[in-house]
Amino acid sequence: MATRTRMNVYFDPELLKQVEMLALRRNVSKSAIVEASVASFLSGDTADRLEAAMSRRLDRLGRQIDGLDEDLAVLGETLSLFIRFWLTVTPPLSENAQSSARAKGAERFDGFMQSLGRRLATGDRFLKELSRDMPAPSMPDEPAGEMAADDSLKNPS
Repeated sequence: MATRTRMNVYFDPELLKQVEMLALRRNVSKSAIVEASVASFLSGDTADRLEAAMSRRLDRLGRQIDGLDEDLAVLGETLSLFIRFWLTVTPPLSENAQSSARAKGAERFDGFMQSLGRRLATGDRFLKELSRDMPAPSMPDEPAGEMAADDSLKNPS
């Protein structure tokens, strides 16, 4: 067992309470807490360890942001394709049919919101269902302003 030398030090009462609480939580002596703190303070690699920890956290945040960027791109493309499809297959309504269509639309929207609420409450997510391992199919470049020539848009069945 290593020889220890007694030392009397003075602490701010609040700091002493924090040391005592930590000692109780960790089930170690107050001396062990103070000794570890002083050793950590005096070690030369504290700044390096802090920098390494920050670097790891920043790397993790960067990866999370990259994932969010991919998710946002998928959602944007999904919405874009849906709007294109909807505009392609939805015929214009006569003025007589518009009021009943509005009522039916409000009813359907309420159903949609309830379904969305249930899905979000269970933790199911659209993006989790997508396979990230599947390569994106190569699509020919479309001229600006033209509708997609996708077969699913032509045949909604």
